[in-house]
Amino acid sequence: MKKIEYKQLKETLYHETLPNGLDVYVLPKQGFAKTYATFTTKYGSIDNTFQVPGKEKVHVPDGIAHFLEHKMFEQESGEDVFQSFSRQGASANAFTSFTRTSYLFSCTDQVENNLTTLLNYVQSPYFTDENVEKEKGIIGQEIRMYDDNADWRVYFGLIEAMYQNHPVKIDIAGTVESIAKITKETLYTCYNTFYHPSNMLLFVIGAVDPQRIFQLVKENQAQKKFEPQGEIERFFDKEPNAVAEKRKEMRLSVNASKCYFGFKEAPAIIANSGNNMLKMELCTQLFMESLIGSSSELYQSLYEEGLIDDSFGHDYSIEQGYGFTMMGGDTRKPDELVARIEQLFPQKVAKGISAEEFELVKKKKIGSVLRSLNSVEWIANQFTSYRFHDSDLFEMIPTLESITLKDVNNRMREHIDFARFAVSTVRPLEQSTKPTV
Repeated sequence: MKKIEYKQLKETLYHETLPNGLDVYVLPKQGFAKTYATFTTKYGSIDNTFQVPGKEKVHVPDGIAHFLEHKMFEQESGEDVFQSFSRQGASANAFTSFTRTSYLFSCTDQVENNLTTLLNYVQSPYFTDENVEKEKGIIGQEIRMYDDNADWRVYFGLIEAMYQNHPVKIDIAGTVESIAKITKETLYTCYNTFYHPSNMLLFVIGAVDPQRIFQLVKENQAQKKFEPQGEIERFFDKEPNAVAEKRKEMRLSVNASKCYFGFKEAPAIIANSGNNMLKMELCTQLFMESLIGSSSELYQSLYEEGLIDDSFGHDYSIEQGYGFTMMGGDTRKPDELVARIEQLFPQKVAKGISAEEFELVKKKKIGSVLRSLNSVEWIANQFTSYRFHDSDLFEMIPTLESITLKDVNNRMREHIDFARFAVSTVRPLEQSTKPTV
């Protein structure tokens, strides 16, 4: 058991890689009432073409990672996993993203019983022809529900507009047509590949004894047999620098238009990993907050002009393979909003962020991270995400402190490129649109 101390943050993290390859991390937080645990596989919706050493290359239907997450809660005994957690005083959940699938629980008591339940059900798949067919109907309804969700459609519309080939442009749940092709055999293929302990990470945080947690996990894993597996190779079609569409538009039953826009990362940028990726991500977040954050001059100007409202926000996503900024919200004048962005962003980029603005957003970001470190949920989910990128959540504050004004301005000029700019708009059904150039 390795002990990792972060003296600046007064945190001590414990880590061990078990013989079967499972990475286990425990962060004791004495004085906290809640314990939170995540059991995560580095497997998301984009991982549809892959190969493990000694086996043939495999391509599976879109939406299978999400489908698999749903099926993991069904046990051969017929037991309801959620009820098991509930009887033990825990709240459980799971989620699938583009790059990972995570199973989790939180509790204030019976930590060891709940941890055993988490490990056992995630490592006990049970797929039959009958239960797979039944699930297709359930997930099909979920897909159709999201088809009518304006917030989801405008969000995913922007990703679709940005990406030509990368599977990030495909809905995490897949389509009704793609999930129809899923069989129990394909589920077992994906499970045996991506749910191997060597591709997973267990993180436990709370008022726990690290020695007891490691002992429990080791004993649990020793009772299960996993054949050694080499590194999984994932295949993606080459993604061009240019966006797929400059403008993407949909009409749904909404009162006001929704407009999202942003910039696709250049291929050279997404090749970063580890602390280089962490620094780049933080530089991007800093310039975005200065450029269009709620305290910026541009935000206030757009708000006073009635082009945006309190729903407007911004975000940045970066993974090994894709990345993009995303801005937007509700607006009654989407065309005017985009025109103002196209006019004002180049002016701000040319001028650069001032030293005063930089210090303000940097202090704000440091404060935000420090507050978030009081949340066991935030720590667990963020730590796992960064660890899968060979980076370290607890290096965030030192990295922030090291970032300079020059770093942020250079990063802004690198990212804000209207050759990689795309817009997604959802308009009311009856609203006419202006032709786009």
